[in-house]
This record gives sequence, C-alpha cells and structure tokens, in this order.
Amino acid sequence: MSNTKKQLGFTLIELLIVVTIIGILAAIAIPSYNSSVIKASRAAAQTDLMQMAALQEKIYLNSNAYSTSITAAYTAQSGGGLGWSSQSKDQKYNYSCTNCTTSVFTITAAPVTTSAQANDGTLSIDSTGQRLWTGGSASTW
Repeated sequence: MSNTKKQLGFTLIELLIVVTIIGILAAIAIPSYNSSVIKASRAAAQTDLMQMAALQEKIYLNSNAYSTSITAAYTAQSGGGLGWSSQSKDQKYNYSCTNCTTSVFTITAAPVTTSAQANDGTLSIDSTGQRLWTGGSASTW
C-alpha cells in the first residue's frame, strides 16, 4: 500500500501568481478605460455643441438674429432659446452662451470641476463655425 495522498486545491504560491497577474492586467486596463470614458464624454459634448450651433443657424434663418439663451424654450425665433439643458446628459460639462448677442454667438462647454473631465479643457463653437478646444494649448476639434 502506498501512503500518497492526492493534493486538492491551490497552493499559496499559485494563488499569489494569479493575484499578481490580475493586478498587472488591472493596472493596464483601468487607466485605458478611464481615458476612453473621458474621450467619449468629450465627443458627446462636441456633438451637443454642433446641434446647438445648428439650432442657432435655424433661428437666424427664421428671424435674422441669434438666440441669446441656451435654456429658454425653443420657439424657432430669436426671442426664444435653444431649449437645451445647461448641463450635458452625463453631467460632465456645463453649457453656456459666453458671447451671445443677436448678431454673434459663442457656445461653450466647460468641464464640471468635480468630474473626471475636470482637466480636459473647454470646448467652444461660434457663429463663424470656429471650434476650439482650450486646455493646455488651444486647438481645433
């Protein structure tokens, strides 16, 4: 008769190796995921700005003047607004009309300081179609 027992389960070394591999994968994947989320939120804000600018142009065609309000109800006339919320749907950007008169507009998306977007820079679009992304340095988007 043999006195050998069959080993069941994992050794501590095997468990530590698996935990280490998972830690390395997480250290690589989590920053990449966070970066993707920031880029996706920026792209959503850019889309919102483009839609607001298109509404401004529609209003201008109807009444020969731009709207001065983002949040007032949309009436398709310059006396109304764009009917838009002052914050993005994901609540990572605040929208404002920084230079809005009846003849020009600049719509800005500023990151919420308590969100992951805080250091991502400010997006803007104006009545000439110029789109800026200002952060460390100004560039177009």
